[in-house]
Amino acid sequence: MRILHYMQAIDFRHGGPPRAVVDQVATMKARGHLAGLATTVVEDVPDDWLNDDAQAGGAPEVVRLPPVGGRLNRLSAEGVRLAKEVVARYDVVHLHGVWETSNLQFAAACRAVGTPYVVSLRGMLDDWAMNQKSLKKRLYLAFGGRRFLEGAASVHCTAEYERIQSKARFGRARSAVVPNLVDLRPYFDLPSPDLAKAEWPALTRKGLKVLFLSRLHPGKGVDMLIDAVAEMRRRKLDVELIIAGNGEPEYEKFLRARATDAGIDQNVTWTGFISGDVKLSLFAAADVFALPTMQENFGFVMFEAMAAGTPVVTTDLVDTRDEIAASGGGVVIPRTVGDFVQALSEFASGRSDAAAMGVIGRKWTLENLSADRVAGAFEKLYDSCVDRG
Repeated sequence: MRILHYMQAIDFRHGGPPRAVVDQVATMKARGHLAGLATTVVEDVPDDWLNDDAQAGGAPEVVRLPPVGGRLNRLSAEGVRLAKEVVARYDVVHLHGVWETSNLQFAAACRAVGTPYVVSLRGMLDDWAMNQKSLKKRLYLAFGGRRFLEGAASVHCTAEYERIQSKARFGRARSAVVPNLVDLRPYFDLPSPDLAKAEWPALTRKGLKVLFLSRLHPGKGVDMLIDAVAEMRRRKLDVELIIAGNGEPEYEKFLRARATDAGIDQNVTWTGFISGDVKLSLFAAADVFALPTMQENFGFVMFEAMAAGTPVVTTDLVDTRDEIAASGGGVVIPRTVGDFVQALSEFASGRSDAAAMGVIGRKWTLENLSADRVAGAFEKLYDSCVDRG
């Protein structure tokens, strides 16, 4: 099958979705499909996909479009021409995101040539997301967005809870729930904690090691986690907090001051942005991964933690909350400091067995999010879209 993906920017600084698109294109190509990628920003497109002879060497086709521009960040006339040209060569087009006006232009190109398209919502129609700049979003849906969604051969949700929240906003469009593709190959062999322990000695101290690994952003709840750890230490529980990630300098300064004011600056380790082997090692060195987030669509990092054998504590505001709870490798709780104190204290006291939960969560993740299983579900989705077209 000929499958084209369009995402306006392939830039991993924007979070998990660009990584998911790259992994999905690569996986479909490896499974024998003619997979392609169209984008206006190739920042994190693999270098070997961009060489002049890349396709001859078996790489996916990459269509580089002119940058979007103007007040509405639309494709130029040349960009629209290229979009029409490329979508006509494919059996199905997978569009990622809701609010980018270039997606509406790609959808119009698909309709013009009769190529069915799928839209991945990426959490953008969730209740929490819709409450941010809500008037602007309602106007967008009224003036083109709703037609864009209802014209899709299928709307793709990554979890059933996302579909429940979003259904009223994408109207009569058909929908399907398929988890994101996660590259689990680095987790097939359990990583060693030694690299991380050598880098950050706090990981060798006694007590519970709580890891936060994500962007340092107010919506991620790092401040709540600092407050929770401070309260646990006031209760004489041994606990260390490792904060991995970066964000706006002023916000990071605020977080560091909060830890100091709470009296736990000596019990908080700041690693900055990490990736690769040291990231895997840090997962392995931690006892539990905690994410007090306001909202997540899929939450790649939580399933990476589980794949590494590290249990997860997160909020009931993530779309994959039911999957995490059902896996046996995670705890889903209300988003309050008190609830995080209680859940983490259960691990610190040993009443919750982190090692046992880690084993169960790892097994569930490697089975339920395997490339074969998820890619097979996407293939069925694409087949159904082409049949309907």
